[in-house]
Amino acid sequence: MSGQAAMAQYCALRRNFVLRKWIIALMALLAFGGVAEAKKKPKGGPQFTVVAPTPPVRPEDTWVLQLSTGGQVRMQLRPDRAPVHVDRIKLLTRAGFYDGLTFHRVIEGFMAQAGDPKGTGEGGSALPDLKAEFNDLPHLRGTLSMARTSAPDTANSQFFICFQPVMKLDNKYTVFGRVLSGMEFVDSIARGEPPADPSRIVRAWIESDGPDAARVPLPAS
Repeated sequence: MSGQAAMAQYCALRRNFVLRKWIIALMALLAFGGVAEAKKKPKGGPQFTVVAPTPPVRPEDTWVLQLSTGGQVRMQLRPDRAPVHVDRIKLLTRAGFYDGLTFHRVIEGFMAQAGDPKGTGEGGSALPDLKAEFNDLPHLRGTLSMARTSAPDTANSQFFICFQPVMKLDNKYTVFGRVLSGMEFVDSIARGEPPADPSRIVRAWIESDGPDAARVPLPAS
């Protein structure tokens, strides 16, 4: 091989070597950019909230309503999420407050509301209103949530049970439980605001107490 040919071959090899270095550098840059972009994407992607596991069902935290629609509705109370509201429900239940009250506001595809001794939506117990305990429990079918006025800290005795998911209420109303069984008796509650012939809570009790437990008067206000 002549010296000129050897020089030409050397130059060609060097160009290929330099070109390969540039290609490798470019690929590394693109890969880094892709990783950086991948790291950025979650910021604009779906956000998920990790919800703590549901605690085991305990009789002392199980609320039972015997409804005029034909059966019992068992509901798990959640003192881990709304301790003050659960205490209020237990206190009123043990006093017999809910016995005989009507579902005075029942909207198809939304919810059934009860807990007003006046039956108009304007009543409550003689106890003070409660400070809101908004939490991460969603309003799903069978969710038990506390009713209130437009002001957040006005829940007292009225509650509602959702017929369907109503996610727009999340973190705006205090969820304090969920239906375990008997949802078919909730579905049968008469509709209306108020219903012409309202369905009733025949009797309410805490499962650990039993349906025949003696009633305990409310403390003097």
